[in-house]
Amino acid sequence: MMSRPRVSLPDTAEAGEIITIRALISHVMENGQRRDSSGETVPRQIIHRFTCAFNGEPVFACDLDTAIAANPYFEFTAKVPESGTFQFEWHDDDGSVYTDERTISVG
Repeated sequence: MMSRPRVSLPDTAEAGEIITIRALISHVMENGQRRDSSGETVPRQIIHRFTCAFNGEPVFACDLDTAIAANPYFEFTAKVPESGTFQFEWHDDDGSVYTDERTISVG
C-alpha cells in the first residue's frame, strides 16, 4: 500500500490569526511484535517522525513509537504572521520520507 499524506488548513487568514491544521497519512503501521503464519516476527514499519514547518521555521514536531495506530492523524494550531508555505514531512522506518506543502495567504 502506498502511503498518502492529506493535509487540511485554511487558504487565507488574517495576520496573527491562529489556525487549525489537520494532517493524516494513510500508512499500515506494523509494530514489530506480530508474527506471520510461519511464526516469524513481522519487522517493525511505522511512521516514526512527523514535522511541520512554516517558511522553513519549525512549527510542530513529534516522534512516534510502536503504540501509534495505523493512519496517524495530527491536529494542532499555529499562528500565521505572514503569507507563506507550510511544509510537512513524515519519516518512515524504511527510510522513506513523505512530504506535502500547503500555502496560505495573509491579508
